[in-house]
Amino acid sequence: MVYPKIPLAQSIIEIFRRKGIQHIVISPGSRNAPLTIGFAQHPDFKCYSIADERSAAFFALGLAQQLCKPVAVVCTSGSAVLNYYPAVAEAFYSQIPLVVVSADRPSSKIDIGDGQTIRQEGVLALHTVFNANLTEVASDENDRLINEAINCAVDQKGPVHINAPFEEPLYETLAELTVAVQVASTAVTDFFVPESLAEFGSIWNHSQKKLILVGVNMPNSLDQEIVNQLAKDPSVVVMIETTSNLHHPAIIDTIDTLITPFTEEENRAFQPDILITFGGMVVSKRIKAFLRKYPPQHHWHIDSLRAYDTFGCLSHHFKVSPNTWFPAFFQCTQTVTSNYRDYVLAIRANRREKTATYLASIPFCDFKVFEQVLPALPRYSQLQISNSSAIRYAQLFSIDSTIEVFCNRGTSGIDGSTSTAIGAAVGSNKQTTLITGDISFLYDSNALWNAYIPQNFTIILLNNGGGGIFRILPGHQETPIFTTFFETAHCFTAQHLAAMYGFEYFTASTQSTLADALSEIFKNAQRPRLLEIFTPTLENDRHLLTFFKSLV
Repeated sequence: MVYPKIPLAQSIIEIFRRKGIQHIVISPGSRNAPLTIGFAQHPDFKCYSIADERSAAFFALGLAQQLCKPVAVVCTSGSAVLNYYPAVAEAFYSQIPLVVVSADRPSSKIDIGDGQTIRQEGVLALHTVFNANLTEVASDENDRLINEAINCAVDQKGPVHINAPFEEPLYETLAELTVAVQVASTAVTDFFVPESLAEFGSIWNHSQKKLILVGVNMPNSLDQEIVNQLAKDPSVVVMIETTSNLHHPAIIDTIDTLITPFTEEENRAFQPDILITFGGMVVSKRIKAFLRKYPPQHHWHIDSLRAYDTFGCLSHHFKVSPNTWFPAFFQCTQTVTSNYRDYVLAIRANRREKTATYLASIPFCDFKVFEQVLPALPRYSQLQISNSSAIRYAQLFSIDSTIEVFCNRGTSGIDGSTSTAIGAAVGSNKQTTLITGDISFLYDSNALWNAYIPQNFTIILLNNGGGGIFRILPGHQETPIFTTFFETAHCFTAQHLAAMYGFEYFTASTQSTLADALSEIFKNAQRPRLLEIFTPTLENDRHLLTFFKSLV
C-alpha cells in the first residue's frame, strides 16, 4: 500500500475510509498531492480526475444526489476552492452531502505574497453546515474536526468544508500508516410523538379544503400507500412538480396549466384551508404567487431538518420525515364531506383538453419539442433537466411514472446542469437523458471534458439562439440591449464540441426530423449521444404566452 508521508494527509484518508466515503473527485494540483497520492492508490476508493473545479464539484454533486451519501471533492490551494462555490450552494439548498477538501499553504505563508495563496479558512462558511479548519500537525483535535465534518454532512444533509494545510515536500510516500486515527460514529434519529397530533387532527377534520404541495422529492422516498390515501380523500388536492417523483391518477402534475387562467371566483374556490408541504424547492412561480395572495389559514411543513416560509404563512414545522408523520397523523383524521378534489379534477380535465387542442394548432417550436421528446424517453430511465426554460416547459407535461426526474433547484442556476447530470448518470448506472437549453449547455461545456461519461448518456439540446427564458418574462422588449445583455443571442452550435468529446451527433429542426432522431438516439448506444434541436428564436415565447391565454 502507498501512503503519503505527511501525517495529516494520512489522517484524512484513513478517517474517510473508515467512515465509508468511497467516491473521491480530484482536480489536479500540487498542494493536494499528498491527498491525491493516498486516495488514488487505495483500493477502497473510487477516484475521478476532473480538471475544472467547478465542473468537478457539480459532478460530485450528481454522484451524491444518486448515492444519497457523502462524496468528496479535493483541490489544490488558492482560487481552486472558490470554483467549488456554485455546487456548494446548490448542495446546501438541495440538502446533498458534499465533502469539500481543500489543500492549503501553512498559515505562515498566507498574506505574505507567496504564490497560489488566498484566505481559505471559512471561505465557504455561509453555505456549509460545518467547517473544519485543520492545523498542519496531525492531532486528536484534527481527527475530531474531520469526524464532525463528515457526521454533519450526513446528519444535516449538506456540504461541509475541510481545509488542510500541507508543507513541502508534498510527494514523499510510505508503505504503511504512521497515524492512529479516532473515528466517531453518527446516528440519525427520526423521533416523533404521535400524541402531539391530536390538535392538528382536529383542525384537519373541520376543514373542507386541504392542499398538499410537494417540491423536489427523491424517487421512491415516500410510501405509495401514503400517496394513495391522500389521493382518495375528497377534501384533499395533491399538487406535485415534475421533480416530485410522485404518481397517482388523482394527482395534479401540471400546476401552471391549472391555476394560470383562474378568475377571482375560482381563486377563492381553490384557496385551501390547510396547506401541507414537504420536499425541496418549488419551481412554479404561479403557485407561489397564488398562495401568497390567497394564503391558507394553516401551513404545516414536514421535514426533519428545515422549513422555509416560502408563502409567508408558515404556522408549524414538523421536524420529522413524511413517512413517519403521515401514518401517525392519519390515525387522528377522518373523512370529511367535500367536493374540493372533484372540483379541481374537473378543471384539470378541461385544461388537458384545451392543451391538446392548442398543441395541435401551433407550428414547430420549443413547446412542441417537449410534447414530442418527453413521451419518447426510455421507460425506467433517468431524466435530468437544466434550469431556466427547460424545467418550466417540462412542468407543462405529464411524464411517465417509471422515469426519475431531477433538476438543480436548490439555487436554480444554469452553471452546472450538464456536470451534475453526468455525475448522476455515473452514480445511478441508469440510462440518463439531459434536456438542456443552449445557454446552460454552453456555459457548462467543460462538463464534457470528462473521461467517465457512460455510453448510454444522452443530451437533448434545445438551441433557440439565446436565453429564451428572458423572452417569456415580464419586461421583454425587442431592443439591442435585450438581445445582447439579457438574451445573449449567439450563432453557435454543439456540433464541433460533440466531435471533440466523442459524442455521436444528431440534429433536428422540424417535427419530422425530430421524430426520426428520437427513433435513433436511444437505440444500442456505443458512445454518448447529443441531439441538437433548432427552434425559431422569435416565435417560441409567443406560442407559450398564447397557450396560457387559450386556457381561459
